[in-house]
Amino acid sequence: MASVPKLEIERLRDHEEARICARFMADSEPWLTLARSYEVSLGLITDPTREVYVARKEGRPVGFVILVVTGAFVGYVQSIAVDPEWRGRGIGTRILAFAEERILQMSPNVFVCVSSFNPDALRLYRRLGYEIVGELPDYIVRGHSEILMRKTTGPLAEFGEGDDA
Repeated sequence: MASVPKLEIERLRDHEEARICARFMADSEPWLTLARSYEVSLGLITDPTREVYVARKEGRPVGFVILVVTGAFVGYVQSIAVDPEWRGRGIGTRILAFAEERILQMSPNVFVCVSSFNPDALRLYRRLGYEIVGELPDYIVRGHSEILMRKTTGPLAEFGEGDDA
């Protein structure tokens, strides 16, 4: 793998940046197989109930992550995408590390779903310490499963113990 370029990872700035990121998703795998259109991708990226962080190289968006940080499923990495021109350079791994750091501030668990037809992503998550905790057959598209994975620092009931409150 080539060396990881210097990146800034910060909150989504504006609608133009959201449109660029939506195009990363809609025009590439695994979202093509998942039938996620540009409009649906843009809706996810602009959902005010989500936190969206964009990785930028010299000010240009090269990837992003959508996080669920409220509600019943806190700590879920909903989507992570890298511009196809920048894939294979460790950017996705850097974005995921950023997401984990953010999530672990509020929960001991980081969750992600990986499509069964995406063995490279499954291998990456396993290498980074994620374990399979469930399978959702035919969840998004017929004939494929979503594999639920978790990386944890401990039980939820023990999270924050020892903190000065």
